Amino acid sequence: MGNLKEQLYKQCLDYVQKRMDAAEQGIKEAQQASKDDTKSSAGDKYETGREMAQQETDRNMAQLNEANKLKVALNSINTTGRLATAESGSVVITSNGNFYLAISAGALTVNGDTYFAVSSASPIGLKLKGQKVGCVFSLNGKMYTIEKIE
Repeated sequence: MGNLKEQLYKQCLDYVQKRMDAAEQGIKEAQQASKDDTKSSAGDKYETGREMAQQETDRNMAQLNEANKLKVALNSINTTGRLATAESGSVVITSNGNFYLAISAGALTVNGDTYFAVSSASPIGLKLKGQKVGCVFSLNGKMYTIEKIE
């Protein structure tokens, strides 16, 4: 099942890279818009356009910083080995879904099976972390039984 962990890990890395690329593209576009506005504007309109471009740059910088944090979190994950308890890097099979404890990246599909990439700090991640096979817990009115941990 190490292959499964590696595939899920790679999909999470791809997710983070796409977010980073989108943020970097947004920064470039905002900077270009600011330059273009400088060439064609005067007075208050110029200041408003520059301010809007600066806000867009700042927003994209914040998204880039968040994506970098996700990448750092992923870099600390071990993709090999079996674990007795659920922790970062674990694939946890429950009676109510399959989870990959890593980062919040949504639904990932490997070999036709769906796995939800969740952060250890998310509500489900907090419930899963430290649990063993056979443990039962409730979240949002649903009962979960841990069937397998890889």
